[in-house]
Amino acid sequence: MIQRYLFAVLLLLPPVLCATEWSSELGIEGRYFFEDPLDPRQHDNNLSLTFESEYYHDWQQGEQRFVFTPYVRLDQHDSERSHFDLRELYWRRTFGDSDLYIGLRKVFWGVTESLHLVDIINQSDLVENLDGEDKLGQPMVSLSHQNEWGQWELFVMPWFRERTFAGVEGRLRTPLIVESDYSQYRSGDEEEHIDSALRWSHVIDDWDLGLSWFHGTDRTPQLQPATINNGNVVLQPYYAQLDQLGLDLQYTYDSWLWKLESVARRHDSGVSPTLKRSSAAVGGIEYTWYGILPAATDVGLVLEYQYDSRDGSDAPSANNDIAIGTRITFNDVQDTTLLALVATDLDHRARFISIEGSRRLGETMSVTLEARLFSNTQPQTLLYPLRDDDYLEIVLTHYF
Repeated sequence: MIQRYLFAVLLLLPPVLCATEWSSELGIEGRYFFEDPLDPRQHDNNLSLTFESEYYHDWQQGEQRFVFTPYVRLDQHDSERSHFDLRELYWRRTFGDSDLYIGLRKVFWGVTESLHLVDIINQSDLVENLDGEDKLGQPMVSLSHQNEWGQWELFVMPWFRERTFAGVEGRLRTPLIVESDYSQYRSGDEEEHIDSALRWSHVIDDWDLGLSWFHGTDRTPQLQPATINNGNVVLQPYYAQLDQLGLDLQYTYDSWLWKLESVARRHDSGVSPTLKRSSAAVGGIEYTWYGILPAATDVGLVLEYQYDSRDGSDAPSANNDIAIGTRITFNDVQDTTLLALVATDLDHRARFISIEGSRRLGETMSVTLEARLFSNTQPQTLLYPLRDDDYLEIVLTHYF
């Protein structure tokens, strides 16, 4: 399917591209797990290589643009984590205050730090990272228009992309393997269901506002136990149909940021075709002390609350949680940053700890450190299968 979009977009290009601009990065990633895996088929440590490149070309005084961003990962152990993706492959045409896009794109919506509820356009590339912030390219035709009342965007998405999951030898997975080859859909069109979305966004004084509507295949699958042909029990992804109304809001006052994301949903459960209604919200504050440490270091405090009305088997991991953390920006020539967050389940006291740091090494290299820790997990919590998957990750990246 992606190859068909590649061919269609290439047909829109002029016969000769007079200028070429490339930027690429090559990374080597090492993960060290502090505990032995629960499944003996998994491994204690893991290495992988990544490569991402971006090509873009503008012509007609910037009225047209072509973007091509391939991505590939080669993993030491997990065949499901070794994969290729086109993060972006699109043509953009500007008509005055409007922009037309055709191809694969990444589109991000949202303002909060610990959870992105309204971000619905792209599918999460979950084998990349547990936080779901790495996204697969989404095929689409979209139109954007800017006027004095804000920015208006329309999306038509003719092809759905399934979520990626770790394989048998991969870490950070459930005890039962997620078998995507047996995915089921509410829609009879399956991955060919045409999804659509609308979004309005505007900046009014110190307020950043966003209002969105999505209709189509839910990006988050429901995982249901199933017995496949060889008699093994696996988790079978079920992709429901979803209507979602979303609101994102940010208010800036001096050193304060007040943030909110909320959604109202209507969807089916997979067990019954009866439509269910649910709501969710995440909101909080971020306060920054500027230049309080040597070298003009900025220190920020992040505090957010996460709520979701779904319960029982439909309940997500963050349905009554509080997240607190700090963001440190050193403002040095190496562009050193650190972000640490602790999310605590207020019902069962399970904790998820995330630490991320990065620093440039010279002009063409950088090092990134990441730690994910799971504490006080209980058998009734969704984090329980990951109780022995605490890890430290170091990524060395070369830019060229």
